[in-house]
Amino acid sequence: MDDNQEKIHALFQKHGVFIKVNKESKIFLEGERAKEIYYIKTGAISISQETESGKELTTRICGPDSIIGEGSLFCNLTYHSMTAKVLEPSTLYVLSRKSLEQLLLEQPYLMIEYLKWLQTENLKHQSRLRDLVLHGKKGALFSTLIRLSNTYGKVLENGTIFIDFPLTNSEIANLCATSREMINRMLNDLKNHNILSFEKGYITIHDLQFLKDEIACENCPLQICRID
Repeated sequence: MDDNQEKIHALFQKHGVFIKVNKESKIFLEGERAKEIYYIKTGAISISQETESGKELTTRICGPDSIIGEGSLFCNLTYHSMTAKVLEPSTLYVLSRKSLEQLLLEQPYLMIEYLKWLQTENLKHQSRLRDLVLHGKKGALFSTLIRLSNTYGKVLENGTIFIDFPLTNSEIANLCATSREMINRMLNDLKNHNILSFEKGYITIHDLQFLKDEIACENCPLQICRID
């Protein structure tokens, strides 16, 4: 994180309200009026949307130093298009949309940095949607696993990548816009071929290159190929 990003986060810490939220709490709901922007200090929060058929699509899993609710900035009569659900006990700084707008207007160089950050977020979302559309259910899972490894992965001494974030198969299914049963089958197939292993919600990837080869991975910059 560069100095200007730290200064943007410092705005929340100086001018925002510090709150603690419990697991399963909702920070905001799809369709609610967007009045506030949130900076995550600790914890994890999922950003998801429900389709007309009732399926849940998770677009982001955000950890520390992430900003959520950012799409409403400088927009009139904006409503949240997503729901933010707390995955584990978290702490956040909350800043009203109008306050953040005024603070950025007063510091144009920070406004530019904020716009750069927003553009990076848009590129992340575009690349995820591309993978979901172009590569089918298997490609969606492989892409999600690659992004999880880039975001929460820890390289172990034997070269495997431990994804240090617990996820249920249902949560992975929501990230891939498919069913839990489909995810169960595909994960077990990958396990049987020693591509990955999993225990108590934690996944370890043994052959990341296989996943990349299967979806013709373009090796996007790590700041784009992420799940947060």
